[in-house]
Amino acid sequence: MAASRSPRVRAYIGLGGNIGDAEATLAAGARALAALPGVRLRAVSPLYATAPWGVTDQPEFRNAVVAIDTRLEPLDLLVALKDLERAAGRTAGARWGPRLLDLDLLVYGRRRLALERPAAGRSLEADHDAGRAARLLEVPHRDAAQRLFVLAPLADLAPGLAPPGWGETVATARRRVAAAEPAGTVRRLGDWDPAAGRWRR
Repeated sequence: MAASRSPRVRAYIGLGGNIGDAEATLAAGARALAALPGVRLRAVSPLYATAPWGVTDQPEFRNAVVAIDTRLEPLDLLVALKDLERAAGRTAGARWGPRLLDLDLLVYGRRRLALERPAAGRSLEADHDAGRAARLLEVPHRDAAQRLFVLAPLADLAPGLAPPGWGETVATARRRVAAAEPAGTVRRLGDWDPAAGRWRR
């Protein structure tokens, strides 16, 4: 994987998981992102505890968002994210079910994308789910504007960002979605300590 010589683009990556020590896994994921060739870590959001989405009979999640500047093209970045998920030990699981580590490309500069995924960039569930196998890489992430577990940490990093196609800022979307969610859907747990490479409670 080689980084291009194009100018750096600001991208936002969502991190999530609820298996084992999810906080430690997400912290390791943030550090691994920072170590990717062609990537410069710019900021890490606070850590949130979030209610499960889609399948509610499972442990609550830990979620965060990382801001990076990158020269990697979107599909190269996608493949790198899938490689990091596999390196962390993630295997295929049920849709919306428990996850060791999710890394989702939420926003890539000002670009609106719908790209066919290379084999190495497909969902880990693609081998067992034809719908997942055929799904395009859509950026901004197709569901981000409706998911508080994404909007809460993203709003901490970029409240005034208006991703292409949204028609509203991240902060506005967070307020809109939060107003329709039960209290306690997301809880802020701690702030990122850059020196330690983990969250401080």
